[in-house]
Amino acid sequence: MLDDSLLDDSARLADADTAGFLRAAALAGAQVRATSEAAAELGVSAVLADVRPRALVLVTRPGVGPAVARLVGALLGPSCPVPVVVADSVPTWVGALDVVVAHTDDSNDVVLAETVDRAARRGAQILLTAPQDGPVAAAAAGRALLLPPRIELPRGFDFVRALTGALIVLGQLGLLRTDLDMLADELDREAERGHPMHESFVNPAKALALRLADRTPLLWGLDEVAAAVAGHGAATLAGRAGVVSDVADYQQALTRPVLHRLALQGGSEADLFADPDDGPSGAQLRVLLLAVRQGPAAEQARRTAERMLPGADLLEPAEEVSGGDAVCAALLALRFELAALYLGLAAGTLGGSGQFAPTAV
Repeated sequence: MLDDSLLDDSARLADADTAGFLRAAALAGAQVRATSEAAAELGVSAVLADVRPRALVLVTRPGVGPAVARLVGALLGPSCPVPVVVADSVPTWVGALDVVVAHTDDSNDVVLAETVDRAARRGAQILLTAPQDGPVAAAAAGRALLLPPRIELPRGFDFVRALTGALIVLGQLGLLRTDLDMLADELDREAERGHPMHESFVNPAKALALRLADRTPLLWGLDEVAAAVAGHGAATLAGRAGVVSDVADYQQALTRPVLHRLALQGGSEADLFADPDDGPSGAQLRVLLLAVRQGPAAEQARRTAERMLPGADLLEPAEEVSGGDAVCAALLALRFELAALYLGLAAGTLGGSGQFAPTAV
């Protein structure tokens, strides 16, 4: 049962957050700076300066890797001049003309260690964000660009670090330029806006948590980047608050006529006397339309979706920042992370006796 009064009681929030999860999420900007500094000290720019890859391979391992890979692919888009391959391990054809990017927070990931070793033996350029000890680091030693974490955080708070590592590679390859200083600054500002001291009516993360409380979220992206962020949002809502969400790009959501009709009925605020148990299996729905990209096509998509779903919430970080798609996407991802933590703390699924720590498999 959600205790929404806890959200505006900073002392009780601090007592409930025994693991320091809110502080960990608020260090997203610091993670960007630390990863950038590590890359500069390692000489990543010199190693990748003249590289023109045949393919960019994004290796996904359990954790945030798949979400980061989807976001990177969406940011690059179909016009990317280099084929982007997403795989659980290095494909058999990888060679000296390819660039491999991988991330893990599990230093004992044997599959990734074998993948790094295989890619290195075949001469590929590799950038790896991973712990500095264990089989993965050993496989990378002297043969890959290894960026270990410089800020000690609980497991599961490495989305921004993995994304920063990938953005560094994209920038050096000339595929996507991102102002990492601006990214860090905007994440700091988002963390400040979402600080536990700020009350719900001025705190966007708490406000989002309250909008999602006791609802089934429909996270529908109005562009491919927003849909990728929606996937991360759903993962963090499930992992931190036990909230199950539907994720789709809006065009795909239109192919689900029954769910779309229920979203129109249940997502509207117009009918104040609607039965709260209406909806599939009694679930109340909350439609969140996510938008990252800008331009005429994006504006048309927003207008169309808002007209068809007038009760939906629109999350559009570009109205708050002007740092490009990667910055807007990272900011939106952080807002979902903070909202999920607030939901989890208020519902008792995080903190104190309700805290759950996954065991290693």
